[in-house]
Amino acid sequence: MQADASRPHPSRRSLAGLDWFTFFLADVQTGFGPFVAVYLTAAHWTQEDVGLILSVAGIINLVGRVPGGAIVDAARSERDAAMAAVVCVGLSALLLAAWPMFAAVLLATILNAAAGCVLTPAIAAISLGLVGHAAVGPRLGRNARFASLGTGVAAASMGVVGYFFSSRGVFVITALLLFPTLIALAQIRAAEVDPVRAHAGVVPAEGSDRSILQLLLYRPLLAFAAANALFQLANAAMLPLMGSILTMRSANWATVLIAACIIVPQLVVALISPWVGRRADSWGRRPLLLLGFGALPLRCLLFAYASDPVLVVFEQILDGLSAAVLGVLVPLIISDIAQETGRFNFAQGVVGTAVGIGAALSTSFAGYISDQYSNRVAFLDLAAIATCGVFFVLIIMPETRSR
Repeated sequence: MQADASRPHPSRRSLAGLDWFTFFLADVQTGFGPFVAVYLTAAHWTQEDVGLILSVAGIINLVGRVPGGAIVDAARSERDAAMAAVVCVGLSALLLAAWPMFAAVLLATILNAAAGCVLTPAIAAISLGLVGHAAVGPRLGRNARFASLGTGVAAASMGVVGYFFSSRGVFVITALLLFPTLIALAQIRAAEVDPVRAHAGVVPAEGSDRSILQLLLYRPLLAFAAANALFQLANAAMLPLMGSILTMRSANWATVLIAACIIVPQLVVALISPWVGRRADSWGRRPLLLLGFGALPLRCLLFAYASDPVLVVFEQILDGLSAAVLGVLVPLIISDIAQETGRFNFAQGVVGTAVGIGAALSTSFAGYISDQYSNRVAFLDLAAIATCGVFFVLIIMPETRSR
């Protein structure tokens, strides 16, 4: 059965529900990441301990992405799987706010990271199931726009709360945002999320292990996974490390500055993501991928030599460029690669595992280099890794757009 044998016509209610689900989910997820680094640094954690907690999240991403994709493939409803994961994120935020001790923070980190392993493939599967492969590029661009707007609004709100109240309030807000997120998700009509389209072409049949093996050995998937690992190895530690630097320089303003560092790239993402979705169809995937990868080494160098707080905020424009490109292209390229295999969510898990490897190594590596040498050396090392990623895409990554 073909994925797009008949053009899907999802209702406005379902499409609007997906819009607002991505918006509020981004709100919920904004509370983690850089804000965690600020929160723990303010609680007198060492950079090595902060890096350890962030690396635990990366390790969960490493081991959980393929099972997360398998859960979405096996679930009767992608929407229900997403709903359960959102509840876990809310609970982890409450745990983090209530007990900032190592054991509680570790448990909250594991719970949140595990939920993320399900949410990422679930959102992409819901999108693909609603609109089909032919229209998924613009749909992913729309997802990225609403997610970036949600992240920007949440970062601004959390920055204000962190400055006027405490960084703990950030996680209370995160927990409260659970409710509008679930309401928006409920607006997506489950009957309109076609399982054939959501699995990229065919429903996995009994004895389909051969398709899994073929997919695992497929060169474009392996190349794309490796490219994403290199990107995250350079990228994941950037903002948490800078957040810790800003906290040590000005503890009172750190949360506000981190909020600004999140808002600026999200504005860029909101502006250009739909353009990326359209150009991915007309230009192809590879030129845009090079653009997104190429912005990272430049950002690393700027962080190394221009760490004034105001400059750091403006330097985050480059982060927005990379985020817009990868936010649209990662699920789109995976959809290209997995087309007609019925293993879209599994393929997302494979790439997500590579992302987890890069992210897990990045935070510990950068934290160690920062403690042992200097912050500048850490950023220069990350710049070298990012440059390797650019050359990898240029030389090895093929074009995946259907001609």
